Amino acid sequence: MPVMSYLQAISDGLRVEMRRDKRVYVIGQDVGVYGGAFKVTQGFQDEFGPWRVIDAPLAETAIVGSCTGAAIMGMRPVAEMQFADFVSCAWDHLVTVAAKQRYRAGTPVPIVVRCPSGGGFSGGPFHSQNPESSFAHIPGLKVVCPATPADAKGLLISSIEDPNPVLYMEHKHLYRRIKDEVPEERYTIPLGEARIHREGDDITLVTWGAMVYTADEAATQVEAEGISVELIDLRTVAPWDKQAVLKSVEKTSKALVLHEDTRTGGFGAEIVATITEEAFESLDAPVKRVTAPDAPVPFSPPLEKAFIPQVEDVVAGLKDLAAY
Repeated sequence: MPVMSYLQAISDGLRVEMRRDKRVYVIGQDVGVYGGAFKVTQGFQDEFGPWRVIDAPLAETAIVGSCTGAAIMGMRPVAEMQFADFVSCAWDHLVTVAAKQRYRAGTPVPIVVRCPSGGGFSGGPFHSQNPESSFAHIPGLKVVCPATPADAKGLLISSIEDPNPVLYMEHKHLYRRIKDEVPEERYTIPLGEARIHREGDDITLVTWGAMVYTADEAATQVEAEGISVELIDLRTVAPWDKQAVLKSVEKTSKALVLHEDTRTGGFGAEIVATITEEAFESLDAPVKRVTAPDAPVPFSPPLEKAFIPQVEDVVAGLKDLAAY
């Protein structure tokens, strides 16, 4: 089984589907001749041609709007936002049109919008956001947040197959930093099915995306002090695997939710509310959140580090819960 980076796995999944299904095409700024801002589509235009790897103008509204029309007509477009932050320009097409079309007319709208998200590289407030909770709130949209290379490939293929619009949040800080074995063959991973990253008995830790690795390091540290953490990687936040979380909380009786997004209205609040409503009698402590503060992402490296949840922040949260 070959070892791939997170970025290579995304590229491989996209290439597999474009070779398999001629309805799949890519559109975005610099995705063709340049090969994408992060080189996910490098060489794609040479293989598939300019009609299936389309260099679009600097107009996210036009990119997503054209994808909506093409999807309704039977195509399977994959749009690339150079940064997830810029998807706000296409909000109206995604939220008002694409998300409602299947409900309104029964028409499938199989769009995938790839959104390079997250901080950790001093990109500043316009290139580092994690907007997953904004779209998870919209009925009709699905939101995928893979953490591992194998999940990145399988979840992308599932997203392209899905008849609904999917926002695929690929974390930039994982692109070349994380490598693992990825099956060569085509495979899918169901949307809405969490993965148990590590098993434990004392505390349930729920997260997704790049924070899986922060959480895992924190869990390893507290394990040395006798605290056993069960780490759940949601993989998708819309739909999210509520049953997997509740089952774990029933076992451990304590829960911490971690995400890189800002605190107020972050998707962690939905998880906390669900645990409180549906597993209250299993709890031995209040459910805890570790998140970014309610502020824009700083540009300065030390300020960005203070903004993004770090291993020591998670360790402190786990120790507080263990001592409760």
